[in-house]
Amino acid sequence: MMKKDETQTSREPSAGVQEIRYLTLEEIRDLALGAAFLGSGGGGAPFATLLQLEVMYERGGQVRLIDLADVPDDALVAPCGWMGAPTISDEKLPNGGEPLRGLEKLEEIKGQTVHSVFPLEIGGSNGLAPLLLAAQRKIPVVDCDGMGRAFPESQMVVFNVHGCSANPVIVTDCKGNCIVMDAVSNEEEEQIARTLSIAMGGSCHVIDYSGSGYQMKQHAVRGTVSLSITIGRTLRTAHYHGEDPFAALTTCLRASGFHRYGGVLFDGKLIDIERDTRGGFAVGRATLEAFGSDERIEVEFQNENLVARRDGAVVATVPDILTFMDRETAVPVTTEELRYGQRLKLYGVSVPPILRTPQALAVFGPKVFGIKNKYQPIEMINGWC
Repeated sequence: MMKKDETQTSREPSAGVQEIRYLTLEEIRDLALGAAFLGSGGGGAPFATLLQLEVMYERGGQVRLIDLADVPDDALVAPCGWMGAPTISDEKLPNGGEPLRGLEKLEEIKGQTVHSVFPLEIGGSNGLAPLLLAAQRKIPVVDCDGMGRAFPESQMVVFNVHGCSANPVIVTDCKGNCIVMDAVSNEEEEQIARTLSIAMGGSCHVIDYSGSGYQMKQHAVRGTVSLSITIGRTLRTAHYHGEDPFAALTTCLRASGFHRYGGVLFDGKLIDIERDTRGGFAVGRATLEAFGSDERIEVEFQNENLVARRDGAVVATVPDILTFMDRETAVPVTTEELRYGQRLKLYGVSVPPILRTPQALAVFGPKVFGIKNKYQPIEMINGWC
């Protein structure tokens, strides 16, 4: 059970709605684009999940989005998402019953009906995944998430930063397996669930860090679903009108109150990609070379892009967001979609202050990933402030 602590809150600016509303299919498509951007290369490519949502809408389904402030304090709320290597989940599609089976098990354990769901991470496919579950159960999606971006490991959430427990953890797969875990620590939960994901074929569905509406209001990162919609709409409309989508994106992010500093870090051709599936992660590095010169930038990733080095010098590190984007359309490219010869821009953006505290950096800062460089804000390294 998550603990109450009124002294540790995440009161970031909300880009969210103030009343219940139903998302249009166009907004869901924008959400897919925006979540792929905020995912920092991870969370899985949203294409397959978006197709499922489009079919659901054609059959009369709907997705309701509510603001976190509108969730009753005593309501049971279930963060959820998929675990595994994106290189696997991109090919191994779910059967659709995994999330519902996990939700029903949570209700059985808690003796309470789930009021609403939201993404554990607002990244790629995982930013969309709860929408399918919400439509199945006819419950709302809350305009928030647990990371403010995507991270590769399940304990890398703001709930863990604030000392909340992941238990009970419910892991389900496409074969009908349902495993309930009561881990001794959130780090142990990640290790065990990761091992389960490998045994389950490389991907599985996970519900963890569930709790009351009151507890979610104390810790969740607010407004990130609607922020993703705004980002996606900005990219789509700028490209449609022949405007510079990258300039439009920078203006949008600055206005959001979430991401004050951002910009294109590099523009070039993908000349080398090393990628392997190890330990339940897609691990590797990608190298871009500038057009007309031998200048290069190298990005290391573990599902998500972690650190970028231009000619050996660090220009950005986790937790700041690094996203490869098509240089013409500005469509985000996830790490499993990277291919030799692609013309890309690497876009970097700062994260909200809640992800930069010493406590947060101890959970998902550079040192956690074995990066020797001490964290420096992206705006300071690149002279944007």
